[in-house]
Amino acid sequence: MSNLQQPDRQLTPALLVGVDFGHPFFDDQLEELGLLAQTAGLTPVARMTCKRKAPDAALFIGSGKADEIKQLATQLGVQEVLFDQSLSPAQQRNLERHLELPVNDRTLLILQIFAQRARSHEGKLQVELAKLQYLSTRLVRRWSHLERQSGGIGMRGGPGESQIELDRRMIADSIKRIKERLVKVKRQRQTQRRQRDRRDAFNISLVGYTNAGKSTLFNALVKARVYAADQLFATLDTTTRQLYLGELGRVISLSDTVGFIRDLPHGLVNAFQATLQEAVDADLLLHVVDFSSPNHVEQIAEVQRVLAEIGAGDIPQILVFNKLDQVEPGLRPHAMQDVYDLAGVPSPRIFLSAQTGDGVAALRQLLVAKIQAPDAVPLGQPDFHASHEADPDFGTMESK
Repeated sequence: MSNLQQPDRQLTPALLVGVDFGHPFFDDQLEELGLLAQTAGLTPVARMTCKRKAPDAALFIGSGKADEIKQLATQLGVQEVLFDQSLSPAQQRNLERHLELPVNDRTLLILQIFAQRARSHEGKLQVELAKLQYLSTRLVRRWSHLERQSGGIGMRGGPGESQIELDRRMIADSIKRIKERLVKVKRQRQTQRRQRDRRDAFNISLVGYTNAGKSTLFNALVKARVYAADQLFATLDTTTRQLYLGELGRVISLSDTVGFIRDLPHGLVNAFQATLQEAVDADLLLHVVDFSSPNHVEQIAEVQRVLAEIGAGDIPQILVFNKLDQVEPGLRPHAMQDVYDLAGVPSPRIFLSAQTGDGVAALRQLLVAKIQAPDAVPLGQPDFHASHEADPDFGTMESK
């Protein structure tokens, strides 16, 4: 049975499974799922991928591949199977019966990590809401061992059905209460934002793919001590600090927000709406990109998709290509600032390393220029999604 609170999973060996349905950006190495598993406390011991035209209605992968997974899991002593895609409740139940092992999907894994990392009252409420919404669709798995029908005059259904209905009502009541409490939290945030607006504050939010270095950059800019680590979802709760720009003689508000990830569960997007509201209400977004990642172009596209989904797609952005210190010298750009094309919109881009501080001062200068002239068109030749082969500013860099 799936469980969101599993402290004994620290050294649980897991088998990772990914299915290629022909969609773009399929992670054939399952690297991100492996990082998610490690972050949740699991130990990936094997990876298996396969191709299908469409998911199997019963087992998602088909009975033949399920038999292969069962055989490999038995050989390696695997105790849990993780899928890189979301499984329906029926598929998850059928797979567990077929494999005789716990089976979980990417959605549950992300929920587990969020549950471990949430620190603020608001963050814990949001995680609990998403967890309950996820479990509400899987109650049948919890009570499948109980009787669903029983005979007798005037009787409809057995104790199992009664227990399921009771749980559904309890979960529905809990979801309602949490949503009401989140509404109050959202009102408090709106009050704080109105106070900043009355002070004529300029609001900047850090956004980006998870583990792109947002919190490290946040600390470098405002000299804060926000938790930062080389792991997925190190930051879940929004932190806002004041940043003084001496060239302007004024203070601006800078917010560090939760990172995005491919296939982020819609329940989490909805549950974290109050936190992501900082990005929606920002005057400028610092879109932090892990320049050292070979998938950074796809990650940019995913962040843009989520920003559009939460209503922040039209807010001006500065692309911050971070982790320059982790890029091979021959692949580093000659020009540390240029222009990047975001869906036809030329946006300023700067290369830096938040870890070493290289380029952070130049970013402050870029912020000053952007605040002074927010509608100014960036100078330079746009880079159309990292097509660097013919770009003289990129030495020997190849398209990623």
